[in-house]
Amino acid sequence: MIEEILPNLYRIEIPLPRNPLKYLNSYLIKGRERNLLIDTGFNQEECKTAMFEGLGKLEVNLEETDLFVTHLHADHTGLVSALVTDNSKVYCGEIDANLINRCVSSNCCGLSHFLSEMHEILALHGFPLQEIDNAIQEHPARKQNIGRKQDFSIVKENDTIEVGDYIFKCVETPGHSPGHMCLYETKKEILISGDHILDEITPIIKITKWASDPLGDFLNSLDKIYQMEISLTLPAHRRIIKNIYQRIYELKLHHESRLN
Repeated sequence: MIEEILPNLYRIEIPLPRNPLKYLNSYLIKGRERNLLIDTGFNQEECKTAMFEGLGKLEVNLEETDLFVTHLHADHTGLVSALVTDNSKVYCGEIDANLINRCVSSNCCGLSHFLSEMHEILALHGFPLQEIDNAIQEHPARKQNIGRKQDFSIVKENDTIEVGDYIFKCVETPGHSPGHMCLYETKKEILISGDHILDEITPIIKITKWASDPLGDFLNSLDKIYQMEISLTLPAHRRIIKNIYQRIYELKLHHESRLN
């Protein structure tokens, strides 16, 4: 499904088969010289078919298209290798870019080390060993990653990406992942929130070796977004958010109630 949200800004719905998230919202911004595609879906045929059908209907030339991945998870990065061309930039925050390249299928040692570290962390926090083994075996990083290393264009806080009539500012929002990055269009008051802020469902905050206090990071990132003027939020899953301030309040209340 394709939806035009604003002039030259489209949502392409990418199915996530056999996954409770159901689908990914991939966003395409069409520019005069370059396009920008944000997040991709898993590295699997159902996602690939939907993505290429959507891009075909929108008459997108991948030679004129750059990619932006909000964070490292395979449902956001899996199709990067299938979409990137020699002329493409792939934007990503530095921490997550390094972790993505550690987990590619062609880097067996890096992937094995990544999963071993995850196994160690989960065991340290009391997860049953059988459940850990099952989770590691089915982890998307094992089967649905980007397949080969990428030469990422690293972005950081306040970097800008201009596409057509849109000028996006990069906003670091660690929590859901150590290097999660949102995009903010200041004049149009649009936030592309990735998995940092979702409607209907709560972003998962994981124990990780690469962040000492991921929940604290997440809550601080919510406070950071709350200070911004935002009229429209485009999340990576589920519905578009019209009132982000109410949603931030709900997310903070959810975690406060669990902590108490």
